[in-house]
Amino acid sequence: MSQYTTGEIARLCGVTVRTVQYYDTRGILVPRALSEGGRRLYSEDDVRKLKIICFLREIGLSIDTIGSLLAEPEPGNVVLLLLEQQRQALSEELRVREEQIQKIDELMRSVRQTPSFSIESIGDVAYIMNNRKELQKVHRLMLLTGLPVTALQWAAIILTAIYGWWWMLIVWAAVAVPWGVWISRYYYLHVAYICPQCHETFRPALKEMLFAPHTTRTRKLTCTNCCHHGFCVEVAAPKNWTVKKEITK
Repeated sequence: MSQYTTGEIARLCGVTVRTVQYYDTRGILVPRALSEGGRRLYSEDDVRKLKIICFLREIGLSIDTIGSLLAEPEPGNVVLLLLEQQRQALSEELRVREEQIQKIDELMRSVRQTPSFSIESIGDVAYIMNNRKELQKVHRLMLLTGLPVTALQWAAIILTAIYGWWWMLIVWAAVAVPWGVWISRYYYLHVAYICPQCHETFRPALKEMLFAPHTTRTRKLTCTNCCHHGFCVEVAAPKNWTVKKEITK
């Protein structure tokens, strides 16, 4: 039967000598024999065992887990459980890494798009990203409540055109006007804006907010803190803000 020194088994399995020695000290790859000069000698079974260890390390299993698995008389009873646990751990790590990449991409976009980018701007980006889910909830509610109103509008137009049912337009108006008032108030009370100049979060007057030029993420407003007039980033209103009883006209 062939025997291999530490250096030879390391070359066969594509690892370093130090790795083989480390596995020896951890008790998961103990040499089958020693030469007369005291050198470690490994067998063909040890080569196969080392390749298995290397594979398990490649998929992320720890040395302790591998040692327990190799010592198990019936590894089939635990290997699936160990692999499932490892898969879940890797999936969670992947999710965290993807979130980190998204934050990096967002920060890079902000740096490119902001002429006078500062350290305070990083704080704005962090707040916007952490706040995004709350803002999406606001937009989602507006969309879901607006779809039935829009459907009723088109039904009224079609039925009026085909059958002359003009009263359907009155029904639609009776629904659309109260909804429009309610959704405008809801939108106003649940969003705020970050000033790019002083980095303060503020709420503008309702009239200014509704009629200001805007994009999907910004609105051209006058900051109530520093009076800067320009495009401000929309965010969900902080939860600790006291809802005003009356909207500023």
